[in-house]
Amino acid sequence: MRRLEIILEHPQIADEINRQFNTAENNYEQNDAQQPAPPDAGLAQLAGIGPGAAQDMGDTRIPQPVTPYDETFMSERMIATGDLYYLFQHEKIGIFRIIRKLQELFQSGAVRLSNGDGAYRLYQYDRREVLRYTRRDRLVAYRRAFGYGAVGLPPSTTPNVDFHRLFAHFVNQVALFWRDKRISDVIREAAYDPSFGSIAIVRRAGLDLRNNLKFTSYGHINVMRVELMQLLEEAFRILNAPDIRNLFGVDTAWDVVDEVLVRYFNERLVTSPRQRMAVTGRQVLHWLAQPHILHTERVPFEALLLQIAEPAEEWLTSAQSLKLAPRMESNRVLPWDAGSFGPLPGTPRPAGRRMASGRAGLPRRNGQGRRRQLEHEW
Repeated sequence: MRRLEIILEHPQIADEINRQFNTAENNYEQNDAQQPAPPDAGLAQLAGIGPGAAQDMGDTRIPQPVTPYDETFMSERMIATGDLYYLFQHEKIGIFRIIRKLQELFQSGAVRLSNGDGAYRLYQYDRREVLRYTRRDRLVAYRRAFGYGAVGLPPSTTPNVDFHRLFAHFVNQVALFWRDKRISDVIREAAYDPSFGSIAIVRRAGLDLRNNLKFTSYGHINVMRVELMQLLEEAFRILNAPDIRNLFGVDTAWDVVDEVLVRYFNERLVTSPRQRMAVTGRQVLHWLAQPHILHTERVPFEALLLQIAEPAEEWLTSAQSLKLAPRMESNRVLPWDAGSFGPLPGTPRPAGRRMASGRAGLPRRNGQGRRRQLEHEW
């Protein structure tokens, strides 16, 4: 009775006992799975044939379960996908368009650049272009991995139209989990009482997103993201060159970005939220590349989830400001068939979806058909 009273007074002792028991059980299953199986996999023993026949059912060999589906995952491809998402957001900001515009102005002599560091780097950037992936290659990769854009894809390739829904859903569930936890910390009686947040919902949302990206991260994405990260670094070296900054009378590379977008493209600036979506989205996807999502015990899972608590909240706030993702208070679990729900509020129509007539594009005019090239505002 005294031991029972101690456990009731200190629930963490019961958690530690359960953890040790689970560890011992897992070690036994791993050791048993490593034991060599008989040549017939135990069939003769089960059927009662030969000298090793089992006397009762308890003497038969029972193999251990197979490796769980969610544990068969290559984290390197997920990390590459996170980097590609980071690059896509900078593509949407217009970094590479700005470099092309500077090249155009430099080659035409329309700006006062001659022999400075920025001018020389622009020359090198132009000479190396034949060795790089083209702009179309980048757009195809974005659409294949994330479903963003409307560029035509090669045969046997389909856009990942479910990514944005699953990504926004996972970020929402992480934000809701920590909101529920903050509320429960205020009103629960004992500090050790479980919080209101459900780790099962967060885990399900994370596993759905990870499994979605598992099949779209094959191919040249890993190599491409390395090349594009180098290209982005080179672009910012150009933008941060003294002669480029002096040309526009600004202090930083990001000021050059804003100045070119306003002066030459007449665009409304969304640089800050897009860049924060790039940074925080990459952090979230890199977190999913680790085995953290497989933890089932509340305390270690909460400690690991804390790493992306603020990045998830910041991504959601930035995406909400651009009307790219809503804050969901209901629909805590998405069904496997994403089509059973309508489009998420505030999000554009996914690429690749056909019109009611079965044809995408404009009606025929004067006997000539022409497809409209839609561009998403992701």
